[in-house]
Amino acid sequence: MSQAQSLNTQAASVNGDLFFEDWTTPDAVPPFDRVVPEQFRPAYARALAEHEAEIAAIAANPEPPTFDNTIAAMERSGRALDRVGNVFHLLAGAHTNDALLEIEREISPKLARHWNTINTNAVLFARIDTLMRDAAKLPLTTEQKRVIERYHTGFRRAGAALDAPAKKRLTEIIERLAALGTAFSQNVLADEQSFTLHLKDEAELAGLPGFMREAMQAEARERGLDGYVATLSRSSVEPFLQFSSRRDLREKIYRGFIMRGDNGGPTDNKANIAEMVRLRAERAKLLGFEDFAHYRLDDAMAKTPAAARHLLETVWAPARARALADRDAMQQLIAEEGGNFKLEAWDWRYYAEKFRQRTCEFDETSIKPYLNLDSLIEAMFYTAQRLFGLSFTQRNDVPVWHPDVRVWEVKDKDGNEIGLFFGDYFARSSKRSGAWMTSIRDQEKLSGDIRPLIVNVCNFTKAPGSEPTLLSFEDARTLFHEFGHALHGLLSSVTYPSIAGTSVATDFVELPSQLYEHWLEQPQVLRRFARHYQTGEPMPEELLQRLVAARNFNKGFGTVEYISSAIVDLDFHSLSSERDIAAAADVDGFEREDLARIANPQEIAMRHRPPHFAHIFSGGGYAAAYYSYMWSEVLDADAFAAFEETGDIFDPATAKRLHDTIYSAGGSQDPADAYKAFRGRLPSADALLKKRGFAEPVTSH
Repeated sequence: MSQAQSLNTQAASVNGDLFFEDWTTPDAVPPFDRVVPEQFRPAYARALAEHEAEIAAIAANPEPPTFDNTIAAMERSGRALDRVGNVFHLLAGAHTNDALLEIEREISPKLARHWNTINTNAVLFARIDTLMRDAAKLPLTTEQKRVIERYHTGFRRAGAALDAPAKKRLTEIIERLAALGTAFSQNVLADEQSFTLHLKDEAELAGLPGFMREAMQAEARERGLDGYVATLSRSSVEPFLQFSSRRDLREKIYRGFIMRGDNGGPTDNKANIAEMVRLRAERAKLLGFEDFAHYRLDDAMAKTPAAARHLLETVWAPARARALADRDAMQQLIAEEGGNFKLEAWDWRYYAEKFRQRTCEFDETSIKPYLNLDSLIEAMFYTAQRLFGLSFTQRNDVPVWHPDVRVWEVKDKDGNEIGLFFGDYFARSSKRSGAWMTSIRDQEKLSGDIRPLIVNVCNFTKAPGSEPTLLSFEDARTLFHEFGHALHGLLSSVTYPSIAGTSVATDFVELPSQLYEHWLEQPQVLRRFARHYQTGEPMPEELLQRLVAARNFNKGFGTVEYISSAIVDLDFHSLSSERDIAAAADVDGFEREDLARIANPQEIAMRHRPPHFAHIFSGGGYAAAYYSYMWSEVLDADAFAAFEETGDIFDPATAKRLHDTIYSAGGSQDPADAYKAFRGRLPSADALLKKRGFAEPVTSH
């Protein structure tokens, strides 16, 4: 590099010009090797200013509103802001540092203010409102009418029709909520980063299988420590609870895990939660709704909190009964072993694993050698090829944000590239916990044939050295789940970016992901890809059949921990009176009382306790909507039954209908209409109850 080139590069790192260049990288992927935190402040400032000017020009257009000069113009606006924001939010979640965390705290309220100013612009809303009223008589496509309706609904729900004082207060609320959401997520990350369970001698490792010891030893080395380290990544905590025979250590890591965000001091999230609940209730009332849950679900498939509660309550009773029966069986197992203690939450996974060995005749260690991450990636690609004709070719020339990230070029059955898929699979201290799908660029046709760049982020424990990474069956399910989301983004084939890919109702967006999980459990997929990581031998048929037959083992536990979280979420966001909202400021007390009200088994904690419930308090993507996973599960159970009814889990006609109506359609129509286009009707909860093994009465073991 010449001295002039070096100076230009340094200047770009200061002024953010990198984000306004034409990227000459493969598929115009962001040049991650040139991205540094210092670029984001000036890049955001310039991109926000450009977007403000674009919106002002649309609102001030003296011509009568048309689809092209108003809606399409808005769809074309903000491209620079998308570019900056997509890269920033990817790095802030998947490979963050102190500089990015500081910028995130600064930028989140600014972004909230920016979008709120646009979405409450009365002049702009008047143009959209005119188009909404005239849509039926205008020469518009079905997709264009849907985009108008989405804009009109979005502006109305943002408060565009409110008077000036109400808009001002709404702006203050939205900015504050953005700051609180960022603080919430950063507090959880800080608690996760600060905790380690550092083990040094053989006695502390009792019960832990070899693959766990190797991974914990590698984690210790990465931290410059001797011995073994377990972290608060779920993929580290859950197997430790499952296998460690040291009850004291199980309790220690369990308490560390469930107390994230609830430890007092600067990272405690309870005050943040109390303020967010109060502000969300106030926001809903400003917009004319009884409470935040009614506001949130008004634009969802469920429509009302009552409908969501009905589903949760329908499944709660049989799930709780199953969990209690399992609890009693495990308590008996403790007694048989001579244990003189009551089963506690940190004991559940350990004794459930023993109970599985007894009732299902296999354990996690017997199946894990057959669940190699690389083989399971092949399995999820194979499924996509059989269903949708896709092919995947690994690319090594594409810039990435971390050396562990892998990239595949995705082509359709005719050999046309449809996008790139990025897999970032391993846990690290710079990554937030959990698993998610995001995009670096969304699909659209408005500005040409824009191909998507889709990302899956997971937190699997990486095997040391060149050893293959082995997954639990739940980890494998997560892999397939997130790839289902990825396919929703990759297969998107719409014109307008605002309805592309996963831009659908929250209680519909989990359908493509949860449906995809079904293929992991199919014997013909497992026979092909569940092969021993050392010998290459397929999983023995007898073990495979036991695995498939036991897919609902411990399902009562999993369902209870999920539904309790969904109910507490709904209850927090159904508060409306000042007295009730003030009482909920005692966050731990609210949680205890709510769980007591539904008679939640004391041995089962919520899957996400409020102080670390990022789904609902870190930006609020699932606030009052955590029920959505089960709502979508009603759909996915029924949708997979459509394949089973044909006798072919890859039935071409059913797969094509699924592709055309769900995976490629984005938000181009109402979700209920989309599902009916696929299945011919809406489903009941019967298929879900059958899928979870709750269709038959529960009997004691």
